[in-house]
Amino acid sequence: MAIDVLDTIRPDVERILPRVGSGSEPPHHRQNGPGGSGGDGSNGLPARPVANAIVAMLLFLGADLMLFAGFIGAFIVFRFGAESWPPPGQPTLPLNVTTANTVVLLLSGVTMAVTLRLLKIGSPQRIKKGLLVTTILGIVFLSVQGYEWVRLVKFGLTLSKGVFGSTFYTLIGCHAAHVAGAVIWLSVVLLRYSNQARIHVNGANLGIKLIAMYWFLVVALWPILFVLVYLK
Repeated sequence: MAIDVLDTIRPDVERILPRVGSGSEPPHHRQNGPGGSGGDGSNGLPARPVANAIVAMLLFLGADLMLFAGFIGAFIVFRFGAESWPPPGQPTLPLNVTTANTVVLLLSGVTMAVTLRLLKIGSPQRIKKGLLVTTILGIVFLSVQGYEWVRLVKFGLTLSKGVFGSTFYTLIGCHAAHVAGAVIWLSVVLLRYSNQARIHVNGANLGIKLIAMYWFLVVALWPILFVLVYLK
């Protein structure tokens, strides 16, 4: 999954990196030939400008990773600093159901990777089917997780039930909020480009690339959270 999204956005990222440290070079000193910095380094053609949305998304993903790093660090401190985890009297987390739900989310990452690959080929109908399947899998993941949360609350695990409850709902809830936002965004992308003729427009392709980057983040984070929170 990560390889597919990196292959897709690599041309944009490679056009970002040469700019770092090259600001001191006057524009008129740049060559536009095959070996000059004004081309793409292979055929001498001028490089396309980097989409601002790609740059913004890379910055956002970096900030998001730091947010989760802070939450995970706090959870590790509380978990391994406690005498027993979970504390006595707290309900057991639904391991089997969450394991199956993990497979669902990972499968959505696979369908998104396939959709991203189809974007290079140019298959509008299959692209829309891939987006639809990914959206459905995301909704299934959220529905199962919400159902299990309702059961946990009935069994007494609430946000105010000590460190165990607060850290569980903060960490897993933050991820669920990200998945919900990704599902909404993915639904908007799917509806916006329901017209087959518009799927070839650069804006449509860019929208799919952006949601794919975000989707891979929430999918990649979940196995880490699953191991830390649900496995003893």
